[in-house]
Amino acid sequence: MTASATPVPGIDLRLSVEAPDCAVDAPRVAVKDCLDVAGHPTRCGSAAFAGAAPAQAHAAVVERLVQAGCRIIGKTRMHELAYGMTGVNAATGTPVNPRWPDRIPGGSSSGSAVAVAAGEVDFAIGTDTGGSVRQPAICCGVIGFKPTFGRIDRRGAHPAQSSLDCIGPFARSMPMIERAMQAMDPSFVPETLSRAPKLARLRTRFDRDVGDSLILPMMAQGYELPYVDLSLLDDAFRAAMTVIGRETALAFGLLVTNGAALGEDIRSRLSAAMAITEDELHRAEAVRAAFTAEVDALLGSYDAILTPALPSVPPLLSEATDPAKVLPLTRYLRPFNLSGHPAIVLPTLTSDGLPSGVQIVGRHGADAQICAIARWFCDTVPNFQTKD
Repeated sequence: MTASATPVPGIDLRLSVEAPDCAVDAPRVAVKDCLDVAGHPTRCGSAAFAGAAPAQAHAAVVERLVQAGCRIIGKTRMHELAYGMTGVNAATGTPVNPRWPDRIPGGSSSGSAVAVAAGEVDFAIGTDTGGSVRQPAICCGVIGFKPTFGRIDRRGAHPAQSSLDCIGPFARSMPMIERAMQAMDPSFVPETLSRAPKLARLRTRFDRDVGDSLILPMMAQGYELPYVDLSLLDDAFRAAMTVIGRETALAFGLLVTNGAALGEDIRSRLSAAMAITEDELHRAEAVRAAFTAEVDALLGSYDAILTPALPSVPPLLSEATDPAKVLPLTRYLRPFNLSGHPAIVLPTLTSDGLPSGVQIVGRHGADAQICAIARWFCDTVPNFQTKD
């Protein structure tokens, strides 16, 4: 697949949803099309839901945004059923990565990342079940935040039941990420660091150009970044794949059984997921408990853990069907869906001008601290300085 001659935007359905007293300068916001907006169908990026009835009420997060004075201007495109990492969608159109149109926009919250990167909105809302906010954020060169699991109310999100999924924001600057968090969660209060954070680097494997774009700027600032290990990281990746497969099959498996209109990639993944057994799920849950405890123990000694956001630059659109190019993309993102820890990604560039980024993982509930650390990064490390 190649980039379209006519760029497909991130926003699929244009809306105008706001409170009666909405300010003229209210933030413009777009939400992923797996979140209910009253009076409009929730299609989850799938032709299977082309005839869906309009939602009767706003999703809880949409209601919060409106109450906070935001202006909802659209619903964004997404990887079908939020079950993919490339953002390629033959049914609704693949939103074009604004800065790198020959590369994938990332998934599954592709349109939300594209809308922010293109300046269509001040911030956008996505959902992150296995990296689906953080990965497209880096693909499109913006900031993406996955809050602590359960922090943002998921009522009105699809699928309704998930032990992994978190609703989170995209923006072009940290002040706007924090503004989005305050709108989504009134209990969120931005923090300011009183000292440099105590950080550790997770020992990982990544392409040389990605590593140089992350480590060299930090080393140039003289920051102490000791290496640490998480022995269950790869097991957690595989366990998270098992859990997402089982939960997505429970939510959408009937679409396969009933012969609904699905993209071939989704039909194939759902069919495989429907074969996941109870024993496999139990083993995955055992890994979840052990890995969560391992991360918690490590964060008892550090304020945050750093990883590459992606182990390599995002693949070309022409490589989007190559599992060897796509599957590793969430290697360092997905495990923290399993554990539920908050994680934020900040974009930077390789020496060739291609997208790269760092992930910052923090303690459960320490969402404001993680945002403060990310803001500190943007203020002190030149490569990570961002502007709205």
